[in-house]
Amino acid sequence: MKRVMIGELSSHISEKVKIQGWIHRIRKLKAITFVILRDRTGLVQCVIDNKLMDISSIKLESVVSILGEVKESNNALNPFEVLIENFEMLNEAIEELPIEINKEELEISLDTMLNNRILSLRHKKINSIFKIQNLIVQGFREFLINEGFTETFTPKIVAEGAEGGTEIFEMKYFENKAYLTQSPQFYKQMMVGAGYERVFEVAHVYRAEQHNTNRHLNEYISMDLEMGFIESEEDVMNMEENLLKHILDKVEKEGQKYLELLNITIPKIEETIPRIKFSEALEILGKEYNKVGIDGDLDPEGEKLICKYAKEKLGCEFIFLTHYPRKKRPMYTMPCGENETHSFDLLFRGIEITTGGQRIHEYDMLINNVKYKGLNPEKYHNYTSVFKYGMPMHGGLAIGLERITMQLLELENIREASLITRDRNKINSIGLYHSYKVIYRR
Repeated sequence: MKRVMIGELSSHISEKVKIQGWIHRIRKLKAITFVILRDRTGLVQCVIDNKLMDISSIKLESVVSILGEVKESNNALNPFEVLIENFEMLNEAIEELPIEINKEELEISLDTMLNNRILSLRHKKINSIFKIQNLIVQGFREFLINEGFTETFTPKIVAEGAEGGTEIFEMKYFENKAYLTQSPQFYKQMMVGAGYERVFEVAHVYRAEQHNTNRHLNEYISMDLEMGFIESEEDVMNMEENLLKHILDKVEKEGQKYLELLNITIPKIEETIPRIKFSEALEILGKEYNKVGIDGDLDPEGEKLICKYAKEKLGCEFIFLTHYPRKKRPMYTMPCGENETHSFDLLFRGIEITTGGQRIHEYDMLINNVKYKGLNPEKYHNYTSVFKYGMPMHGGLAIGLERITMQLLELENIREASLITRDRNKINSIGLYHSYKVIYRR
């Protein structure tokens, strides 16, 4: 008999079905035993006649196959239940559970959650985080494909870092030295120049940063796009604004049951996202919050305060900061005058979730800017040579998937939005973890 998913049982009333999944809960009474079964689509109450079989000794989370009849019933889960005729053990859990995943709230520390990651993902609220994250990625792809973008898949082993600096993971590549990519930036630009004009990628990137904060990971998922024939970075911001509206709308419509579980309301972008220059943001921080002495970029407190200003004074939880200082932006960023750039960050609820801008498209200007950043143009020959053969004006951006998930779902730590965490303390899939002193109550 073909397996029926629990979410489909409402259309099988008075029929015999085969359902399979994990034993979520068992409650034994004198004459009958209630078994709550879970599969990827939900929970269902199943009823066993104790005269036929006794399963009270079976451990929770064992994997079973049940044959039975679907009957109408009033219970807390559904208006139906399954009367068990045959119960088959597929794989019995052999140890007691280290965490109680059948509780309404998973009240454990972040350490414990990550050290038991695969098991914790079975909890409905933890599971919901990544259902929402999946919808974010789907929305990203859907919108960009509809806008004429082509999805690309670029190398993650590279000869040089795209951002410059030293925050890259070095590796031995046969007889040569190589690095894990910080960004698909060079390849995105090359694909624009190859004639695709509009490209995007969803992939892992790697940053060898020494941070150990609630907002940094050493391996994370970056949602990148690059687009040719723009007039300025304003075109890129316009594209992201419409992209975010699509994503938020999709999450709200298709993820309603997950949002309800997490008690989350999706924010609205009513008209446009406010846009202010970085230098203006510094003036606002000094005048409104007496925060001064910022050099080149905002610290976490500055990001929180400017988002507070955006929400209270501009009526939006998102804000674009533009024209970042040239000394703080990568070599491929289009300069604006002597000290500024045609670049931007998008901040959301106190954290930067996007970096983007217009790129340099002229060969000589690019070489000069590489030198301005103190780098050797020869090391970037394979990248810069593409600009000798006709490159349109172009720009792009990168959205951190874990960060937008974290902020959208109001999570305390970015590790909660990372399926399998990689930071400076964790390399094993499940292993000892340094304490973060965060209790998970979602």
